[in-house]
Amino acid sequence: MMRDTLKLQSMIVVLALLPSMSQAQSAPGNTSQIQETPEQKITRLSTTITQVQSQVEEYQKQLQEMQRQLAELRQQLAASGAPASVTATQPSPPAPTPTLEERVDALESAVATHDSLKVESESKYPVSVTGMVLFNTFVNTRRVDVPATPTYVLRGSGTTGFTMRQTVLGIDARGPHLLGATSRAQIRTDFFGSTTNSEYSAGGLIRLRTARASLDWKNTQAFFSYDRTILAPDEPTSLASVAVPPLSWSGNLWTWNPQVGVSQSIPLSPTSKLTLQTALIDVGDPLLPSATSGSASTLAERSRWPGVQFRAGSSFGPVDRETRFGLGGYFSPHRAVDGSRFDAWAATADLHLPIGKYLLLTSTAYRGQALGGLGGGGYADFIYRDYEGATVLQPIDDVGGWAQLAIKTGRFETNIAYGLDNPFSKQIRSRTASSTAPTYSGLTRNSTLMLNTIYSPNAYLQFSLEYKRLQSTFPSRDRYASDAIGLSGAYRF
Repeated sequence: MMRDTLKLQSMIVVLALLPSMSQAQSAPGNTSQIQETPEQKITRLSTTITQVQSQVEEYQKQLQEMQRQLAELRQQLAASGAPASVTATQPSPPAPTPTLEERVDALESAVATHDSLKVESESKYPVSVTGMVLFNTFVNTRRVDVPATPTYVLRGSGTTGFTMRQTVLGIDARGPHLLGATSRAQIRTDFFGSTTNSEYSAGGLIRLRTARASLDWKNTQAFFSYDRTILAPDEPTSLASVAVPPLSWSGNLWTWNPQVGVSQSIPLSPTSKLTLQTALIDVGDPLLPSATSGSASTLAERSRWPGVQFRAGSSFGPVDRETRFGLGGYFSPHRAVDGSRFDAWAATADLHLPIGKYLLLTSTAYRGQALGGLGGGGYADFIYRDYEGATVLQPIDDVGGWAQLAIKTGRFETNIAYGLDNPFSKQIRSRTASSTAPTYSGLTRNSTLMLNTIYSPNAYLQFSLEYKRLQSTFPSRDRYASDAIGLSGAYRF
């Protein structure tokens, strides 16, 4: 069987190269007229080899699946008894050996069938569809902002329901080589774009979650993306909170913003490296879930200068048990509608630490001001206060972070996490007390405790039970708490 498989793979490579060979042979006179440079030949051959390798890998996977199905059929045939005895007593004569032409015809037919089933882009480069069909149930003991993915608590009674709007759909693509780099792109979407329920529908509009395109060299990457900030490379694990990542607005700087940047890895040893990253960022304005934007342009865009972020990280150890540590910084000028200017900034630290064989500790911490656009600051960047008879704008100082301990044993994974976002409450209260300025609508403290267990019977199915305890404090000193329980089932593809 292995010999036949190798022969088949060799024939696949030959067939994949036939078009380019036939083109070269059909126009022999052109070689004397058009001389390719060595660089052009290398680029053309690299592209052809990449396409052939991708097709061979895909066909090999399909052949392995066919072999598995054949083995199952043989087992069923042997278990039935009757066919096996007939085969043993009266073996059938050997089939005639097919000619080379017959083998090529059969292989071309199989290749055509596979080509009709696979996803193909107009550029003919590899494209794959990925995603997760996700079903969530939720129970909240008190009123929360978004029942399916709560981030803070309000006064009122709880909610119970089901949803499939956190289902994720994605596309991964690999393109041609450029300047010696491999080009890649990916898009992730979900169906959490609207809370308006339409009749006979799930009530959600498709929403762009993240998008990324990059040029990857051996140790360098240039990219542009709509994604979480480079300051927070890790995030907590959850199947109950996907549309809005877990511990959002409780220490997880999660918000997706347009960015363009570069990353450089400096190998220090075979198992360790230093990574330097920098990127420009167009940070958005923070909005409470019930709020609506009053303008099409953000405060950062009005400043006419993009924000900048930087992270330096080190890592060592094998890939599956890698230890990472990083320090980062962020700065972004802002300009309000009334012309007032202020700066958003942050200093961050992150840790990814395997402990023994089964434990993994991940965490991120930050200190800064006006961090609402990154997912901090209690849903606000600034407050208004009265100063010498005038209303002035004052950015909010903020501190926070999160930590998670993951325990992985066999097919089970248990995660214990806690996150806290803590705008300076004394600063907010002192500047809003007895003031005629607009009311501050954000939070002064928000925390989440999360515990979940995820069971993966195979690579495609996952089931999870999750408990969260949310506590939210407002400038009035009102504090509300809610218990959130979720049961989730996912099919990954």
